[in-house]
Amino acid sequence: MVDLESIIWILFVVAVVISVVGLSLGAWFFAKSRPGVKKPAPLSPSAKVAEQARSLESALTRTRGRWWEGLTQLRGRNPKEFGSAEWEMLEETLLSADVSLKTSERLIGSAKELSQAGNTDFDGLMRFQIESIFSGVDSSWSLPEGPRPYVVSIVGVNGVGKTTTVGKLAHRFTKEGKTVLVGACDSFRAAAIDQLRVWADRAGCQIVAGREGADPGATAFDALSAGQSRGADVVLLDTAGRLHTKTHLMDELKRVHKVMKKVIPEAPHEIWMVIDGTLGQNSLAQAKQFHESLGLSGFVITKLDGTAKGGAVLSIVNDLQLPIRFVGIGESAEDLIVFKSSEFAEALLRRPSSVS
Repeated sequence: MVDLESIIWILFVVAVVISVVGLSLGAWFFAKSRPGVKKPAPLSPSAKVAEQARSLESALTRTRGRWWEGLTQLRGRNPKEFGSAEWEMLEETLLSADVSLKTSERLIGSAKELSQAGNTDFDGLMRFQIESIFSGVDSSWSLPEGPRPYVVSIVGVNGVGKTTTVGKLAHRFTKEGKTVLVGACDSFRAAAIDQLRVWADRAGCQIVAGREGADPGATAFDALSAGQSRGADVVLLDTAGRLHTKTHLMDELKRVHKVMKKVIPEAPHEIWMVIDGTLGQNSLAQAKQFHESLGLSGFVITKLDGTAKGGAVLSIVNDLQLPIRFVGIGESAEDLIVFKSSEFAEALLRRPSSVS
């Protein structure tokens, strides 16, 4: 026979269960009936392109301001009527925006020829000249079809943002539906390995990393082997920063690339150098040395939003005849965008809102 105390205890438990269930259902109905915050609809492809163009224009604000400081007196005038003073003013403007002397001479020489041939639109003349620099280099790029994994080695000097760039590229390719693996070949800095782990976790991609001080060639070998066995579409390799003037460090990077060929004979399929956009023409000398040593296939320009030296982009393409693949215009994972020369020219020459 159940005593009174047991009955009271059973009733208490039942009451608690009913209360909990009632509160849960009430909260559920309240939340469902309450107007929620709607998620913004995803951007259409055309809207996404327009958004990126606006972002690039914003990133080039300082460079564009530098250009306008020197070009205001020339715009709207007939270049056929320019004398030596006007052409010198144009040259000074180009050099102040960190356009190299070689590229400046090309722009001015062609502008003089076209103006004498009857081109009287200065703005159109400059836009045509800028776009002509890029027209000789195929800047369009997408992940090629073919054997997998496709291997991209990311190189550059210290402090330009290589690890961050690898993380942003991993994020981009993953969003495009690709299976990505990153290799932490910068084994000299434990912080670089930790940073890449964070980026890999954000992007939802795989990572292969050795211990601190491990041979970078061995890590590259392991990363490519893992990429093959796991069916990765892309393997991105984050290499250690090195000064372009240090021959032994450049030779080490050559050895790392040579080791990759033991796994995939064609690897690396791409060698992209990351360049700090705030360095201007100083980055041109670095790029020349890296290209001579490694045979670069393209560039990624970072920190373009924090510099007035964006004119150096023209010099890199003109002097080395190599394409810009991506540009960094901010700190978030979405702020690494495909470089488009037409958008760059348009953004560079658009009148700043502060200029009447």
